[in-house]
Amino acid sequence: MIKNKFIIIFFMTIKMSHAAVYDLPADDQDVIGSVSSVTAKYEDTLVDIARRNGLGYLEIIQANPDVNPWLPGEGKEIILPNKFILPPGPRKGLVLNLAEYRMYYYPEASLGETPKVHTFPMSIGRINWETPTGLAKIIGMARNPTWYPPKSVREEHAAEGDPLPAIVPPGPENPLGTRVLRLNMPGYLIHGTNRPAGVGMRVSHGCIRMFPEDIEFLYDRISLKTNVRIIDVPIKIGWDGNNLVVEAHRPLEKKLIEPEKIREYIPTIDEDKSSLNVNEKFKDPLTHVTEQFILATKKRRGKLDWRIIERATKELNGIPVIAGKSLSNFDYPNDETIKNATSGVAFQ
Repeated sequence: MIKNKFIIIFFMTIKMSHAAVYDLPADDQDVIGSVSSVTAKYEDTLVDIARRNGLGYLEIIQANPDVNPWLPGEGKEIILPNKFILPPGPRKGLVLNLAEYRMYYYPEASLGETPKVHTFPMSIGRINWETPTGLAKIIGMARNPTWYPPKSVREEHAAEGDPLPAIVPPGPENPLGTRVLRLNMPGYLIHGTNRPAGVGMRVSHGCIRMFPEDIEFLYDRISLKTNVRIIDVPIKIGWDGNNLVVEAHRPLEKKLIEPEKIREYIPTIDEDKSSLNVNEKFKDPLTHVTEQFILATKKRRGKLDWRIIERATKELNGIPVIAGKSLSNFDYPNDETIKNATSGVAFQ
């Protein structure tokens, strides 16, 4: 517990970020934000810089692979990957993309108001405690919640020599933080944390963790019955002007669920099992690319440079890059060109 107090005190010295809020692009556009950089100060860590700029741990680590996360060095230029392709699917309610450790909130716009999208980093369930995918709703909200650790969590902590009480009251020792959003997926919450250094990592028992300032910002703007869509899309493709852009993240490692227990992982609201990733086999990156390319070009034809795709799916740094362009009626590829493209031959 003393260690936890140190972490809390340490992070209180960090200048808190404000939620990233962007104008929602037109329906045929998918990119928000921009990539920028900042110069590290002597006392900075990448965790400090990430939180000040609305990023999670893995996001900033992947964008700066050659930088020591705890001692980046005074004067070191740090890349801030605050450019994102909006996740595929409806732009409504909350969308949580597990593979990128990021949440998108689409509030309803009033008449005459410019629609907005808010985005936040988040933590997800670790291996053997995976956060499920599917559709849900917010069915409860609470300030300064009391935590009742589940029996399985108490047993795990006891086995590690760190026993938990049956009830954890509100306060700095409470891992739920100051706000909780309860989902109609039994046992799953969106909440704050008393360990903000872990935001943007696989560290929870399946719940979604947010920075304290982010969950408080969201809590004040969201309402009961808001739809929540949880997806696992490691590679996104979208439009930025007339360019096709790809954003590649490392696919999540998944455990195999025993067939007789699969129903335990299916949200009760979602009877469409096609939206779930239960026992989904580890896909080849080009399979993800093909799926997302088909979605992105349903209403607008385009072509990809597969050399760029190959490089992006190897680097997996989460930074969107231009990987293709739109097609006019005069240069739409013929069947042979499409065949070559899906075989990995680059468009020229």
